[in-house]
Amino acid sequence: MTRFLVADAADNFPFWPNLLLMKAFGCSCAFLALLLLTTGPTFAADSSVVAPGAKLEKLGEGYGFTEGPAADIDGNVFFTDDPNNRIVKWSAADGKFSDWLKPAGRANGTYFDKVGNLIAVAPDKGELWSIARDKKVTVLVTNFDGKVFNGPNDLWIRPDGGIYFTDPDFDSYHDRNTRVDGQNVYFVTPDRKTVTRVTNDLKKPNGIIGTPDGKLLYVADYGASRTYAYDIQPDGGLTNKRVFCKLGSDGMTIDSNGNVYLTQIGVAVFDKMGKRIEQIDVPETTTNVTFGGKDNDLLFITATGSVYGLKMKVKGAR
Repeated sequence: MTRFLVADAADNFPFWPNLLLMKAFGCSCAFLALLLLTTGPTFAADSSVVAPGAKLEKLGEGYGFTEGPAADIDGNVFFTDDPNNRIVKWSAADGKFSDWLKPAGRANGTYFDKVGNLIAVAPDKGELWSIARDKKVTVLVTNFDGKVFNGPNDLWIRPDGGIYFTDPDFDSYHDRNTRVDGQNVYFVTPDRKTVTRVTNDLKKPNGIIGTPDGKLLYVADYGASRTYAYDIQPDGGLTNKRVFCKLGSDGMTIDSNGNVYLTQIGVAVFDKMGKRIEQIDVPETTTNVTFGGKDNDLLFITATGSVYGLKMKVKGAR
């Protein structure tokens, strides 16, 4: 969960007229929301990623704050509802919703490992969980050097099972004196025995996603309104930090063509070179995104109190 932040429109939204109007007239975030509600969702008719004729669809509503969607092998999407302390399941077969786990450690980001366990960050106690199919919870990580985390937020699992997770400070549940120093990214080794801090210069890391080959990691610095790319080392270390795009993000995903999807104001899609190729407007503040559905081509978007779906021309990366 994050606070809504409007970044510089000229840098981050060069071709979105609504945001240019916001910049020109000094409009508020509330006015931005009104603009989105009145103009409705739009995307390029000749989009390289959105399916021809597809329309954004509200799949469900009435949640406290949706986050952390992850799809299982069958395309079912599991997402979190933080204020109600639960993980909800959306069925790819019939589109129905059901509570899957409650309480859920106030889980935020989630990601499935290769054997079907749902790995979740659980900021209630600053932990990292592995949730088996029978819903048995195993706590993987509880602290770093004896100090609790600020509030683990999002994660990605690389092909060998190593886990990267972000640890920003968004109204942490824990006393400042007992918490780790700084807001950083951490790496958990595949054997789950060692936790290493792999960044020390980010303002507020949030969204995170890697490439299927395990060679490249994207980290969104929410506080700096930037998303960075890193080369992944075998030991978990990150090298060759560079700006991928001048836009921060809450949650993130990647498609089979290597395009990266960022959330916060709609869904912004960037190609491998960091060039924006699509902007998908959503009538709520977006929090996270993943690919799901039976054919792995449904863009599943969590957005504060609702969840949305959009049929895509591309599939999610696996």
